[in-house]
Amino acid sequence: MSQQSYTIWSPQDTVRDVAESLGLEGTSEDVLKALAMDVEYRILEIIEQAVKFKRHARTEVLSTGDVAKALAALNVEPLYGYHDGSAADKDVAFKKVAVPGGQAVYYIEDEEVDLDKLINEPLPQVPRLPTFTTHWLAVEGVQPAIAQNPDINELRTTVPPTTRGAIVTTMNAGALQGAAANSSAGSNTSTAGTASQSPSASAVKPGQGANLEVKPLVKHVLSKELQIYFNKIIAALTAKDDGSSTEHTSPQQHLKAAALTSLKTDSGLHQLVPYFIQFIAEQITHNLANLELLTTILEMIYSLLNNPSIFLEPYIHSLMPSILTLLLAKNLGGTPQAGDHDADFLGKTNALRDFAASLLDYVLRKFPEVYKSLKPRVTRTLLKTFLDTNRAFGTYYGCLRGVAVLEAESIRFFFGNLHNWARLVFNEQQLTLEECMEATSPINKTKFSDEELTCLVDGVVAAIAVLKGDLPEIYDGKDGEVDADTRQRLVQRTGVLVASQILKRDDASALVSAMFLGE
Repeated sequence: MSQQSYTIWSPQDTVRDVAESLGLEGTSEDVLKALAMDVEYRILEIIEQAVKFKRHARTEVLSTGDVAKALAALNVEPLYGYHDGSAADKDVAFKKVAVPGGQAVYYIEDEEVDLDKLINEPLPQVPRLPTFTTHWLAVEGVQPAIAQNPDINELRTTVPPTTRGAIVTTMNAGALQGAAANSSAGSNTSTAGTASQSPSASAVKPGQGANLEVKPLVKHVLSKELQIYFNKIIAALTAKDDGSSTEHTSPQQHLKAAALTSLKTDSGLHQLVPYFIQFIAEQITHNLANLELLTTILEMIYSLLNNPSIFLEPYIHSLMPSILTLLLAKNLGGTPQAGDHDADFLGKTNALRDFAASLLDYVLRKFPEVYKSLKPRVTRTLLKTFLDTNRAFGTYYGCLRGVAVLEAESIRFFFGNLHNWARLVFNEQQLTLEECMEATSPINKTKFSDEELTCLVDGVVAAIAVLKGDLPEIYDGKDGEVDADTRQRLVQRTGVLVASQILKRDDASALVSAMFLGE
């Protein structure tokens, strides 16, 4: 059986018609078949080349221009009689001319232009000259809040972190005070830093469709490897212990320890720092009742601060509200769970605040030269909290722990009005020094429990003990008796409860000397 064509047209009949139009009759079937197969091959080759030109031009429709380019690439004489796109905005009319041999050639007639009319036409309007202005898009990773830059609030609520990157702006300057003020009311303030969600998270304004896509002016691109690393770290840090392991440490704890070690030692993580800062801020905002997670977040902050390969200076102002929130928040851990004693629960929350205070001390010691206004702002925030006599126990305890990490000069400034503060907060108007000295624990006439009152008094004494570092060497080891006049001065300076706890200590004489040093 002879080979047939697989196309919908009959190339053999077409070749016969062309041969007969040229006066060639009686052509054998074998010749027609061979010519038809060659014609079909040539046409397919031209179409294949034209499709390549169409694909590289990124168009959806195969045009005559693609066919013309394919013919030129195959070294074939171009066709005439079709529109090649050179007069796309005009009405195209083909004209026919006969050439020797009886062949007709079609062409597009060029437009005739009146030269006088062209010369006398008015000149087109001169375009406006281009102008250029400059502005700071970012300074060391911090975006100034100016009119030329994208709106911060709009980007924060509409653009997912993986698209917009971190938001670290000069608007964060007032965040330190806002964090402490809001935390005392049961909430906390945190500025954005990069992705507190995983890079796959997204945020959409209320009332808008979930399919809304906003393209920012600046795009922060993360490699696939960094995105996978971020997701793995976040998953390891937020994983809950299922309690299925009977060993001392569960697999989840092993993964958490490995993730914290990686954050502390690995290099090449600087692009992920704003995302980690954002993750820290949002986790603290929404999980103030989860003590285990909050402890993990503080360990994460400690790991980032100790990584020598990370340039963390531009993000300190974004990190401080998170630390101050865990230090001064009104309630941490929610309500005690069934089976937890009040003392145990109090110990857990106090340990978390102690951890936050140690991180605050580390930041204030590590970055004093970079941000000279950092310590005054923290001091102002703690002072505002300390002078408010209607705060909860947790806020007072965290404030006292924060005061204890400051320098001796700042502590003296805080406790300059300690007597009035103790009188209002401890409600000690009717107490005497003698009965407080005879009691084994502080006499409680306040809204706090006995354990809470003991923690507050011990916190004040611990902060006063820092002043011993100012004593000269002559006072080392000198622990004599405190006379009656000095006791009275001490009560007038610190209040009855604090004075009684100081006098019960073995180093009472040194503490009193430190308090009245230079007076």
